[in-house]
Amino acid sequence: MHHFFVLPQAVEGDKVTITGPDVNHIRNALRMRQGESLLISDGEGNDYHCRISLIESGLVEARVIERRESRELPVRLYLFQGLPKSDKMELIIQKAVELGVYEIIPVITKNAVVKLDAKKERSRLERWQAISESAAKQSGRSKIPKVEKVMLLKEALEMAEGLDRILIPYENQSGIDTMRKALEETGEDTRSIAVFIGPEGGFDESEILLAKEQGAVPVSLGRRILRTETAGLAILSLFMMKAEGAF
Repeated sequence: MHHFFVLPQAVEGDKVTITGPDVNHIRNALRMRQGESLLISDGEGNDYHCRISLIESGLVEARVIERRESRELPVRLYLFQGLPKSDKMELIIQKAVELGVYEIIPVITKNAVVKLDAKKERSRLERWQAISESAAKQSGRSKIPKVEKVMLLKEALEMAEGLDRILIPYENQSGIDTMRKALEETGEDTRSIAVFIGPEGGFDESEILLAKEQGAVPVSLGRRILRTETAGLAILSLFMMKAEGAF
């Protein structure tokens, strides 16, 4: 079933109005017709199974058949991702959204090779947000995770300060028990978790010390050193399964 997002005010009773670029996509790309079904989310956790009742040049109207249970995780996962090279960030965003991430924050660290000027950052953020929206539609998310502006590590740590847990996988942290303990200590009262991932060169030791001073807990993801595009997805997978009740 095709999936679209609207603003909350577009839902009035059992009627949903779709405007903007999605109208052209529905009419001309998908060639949908009256009576066809689609899934509509309002971005605030509400999902609606709808049937198209009207298609015009500037809008599409649909009637709500049933309201569906939100597919969002009960815990908000924040991925603070050290800026990687080339287009790896696009893959990270796509897969993190599929795994249930709540928000993604690109972070500049000492070992980051990528340098973004203001113009590049603006266009890159637009591209990244579009990828997040596409992944949210594909995976049946009830919300589109926000990709925040690029931050320095110090700023990112300050942002994470109010969250329940702050974890930072670190290749020099010994013992998989650290990760097991972090999972065991994540209970039903945990509402938010920050995960900090370093770039290709990893975190500098001084950055780990700074993170620990801000309450971050270093954890190990095993005896192998994972690439930056793998580490975040590995830990998000664990917390997704934990939140879904798999263990």
